[in-house]
Amino acid sequence: MQRIRKGDDVTIIAGKDKGRRGTVLRVLPNGKLLVQNVNLIKKHQRGNPQTGAQGGIVEREAAIEASNVMLYNPATGKGDRVGYRVLDDGRKVRYFKSNNEVVDA
Repeated sequence: MQRIRKGDDVTIIAGKDKGRRGTVLRVLPNGKLLVQNVNLIKKHQRGNPQTGAQGGIVEREAAIEASNVMLYNPATGKGDRVGYRVLDDGRKVRYFKSNNEVVDA
């Protein structure tokens, strides 16, 4: 079970985008994440008339290390550490360490 998953709201704690928030678009197998509107780069892309792809300079998200993000806790309004807990019905869920609130409903 991973601490940060696709669809989670995260806050950036290190790097050029420190302090920004975004939603995780993808979790890559090498321990990196793609976060919406964070770590934007400009990619020079060649057009392809067969697929109808437009050429030019495209701005897109680059991967960011998972250690540079924290799960956003809406109750406190800040990034928070995550732990694991097994519920009475046998499910393993994530919870915020600061207020013991369960992340996975």
